[in-house]
Amino acid sequence: LQWSSPPEAIERFKSQEIWFAPPQFYELCRLCNFSSLRELHKFSSGRALEGCERWMPVMLTASDGYIQLLPGDELYPEDPDYTGEKNIIMSTDKKVEDLMKEGSIFHRIVIKNINSLAVYVNIQAKYKHMNPLMINTDYSDYNSKL
Repeated sequence: LQWSSPPEAIERFKSQEIWFAPPQFYELCRLCNFSSLRELHKFSSGRALEGCERWMPVMLTASDGYIQLLPGDELYPEDPDYTGEKNIIMSTDKKVEDLMKEGSIFHRIVIKNINSLAVYVNIQAKYKHMNPLMINTDYSDYNSKL
């Protein structure tokens, strides 16, 4: 077991020394906004009573990867399948790069493969929360429209 700061953990993920599932990667990117535990504590104490939002990521399968859509993203469904009973499958023949170039309102995690994740967010976080830093582990550049 080794302690790592959020930026160090992301670097270890990039070098494939460790692995994180997309939600944990997203939260590590959010923690990168704080340079110290004191800063994080001050922020969390200040926004603790603001409220929170339940999220259900929705997976969009593209021809060369996946996009995990989060609330606020322009492709996020109006009525997500929270229980799995509807068995809704979102897929497209388009490539991830094309979907990123066509889009303009992002709250998503792009997954090219198990070791290649990227967070893209250009919406305002609710409840005075902090958006994650947009970190890309495979160095593709979809930032031109951000």
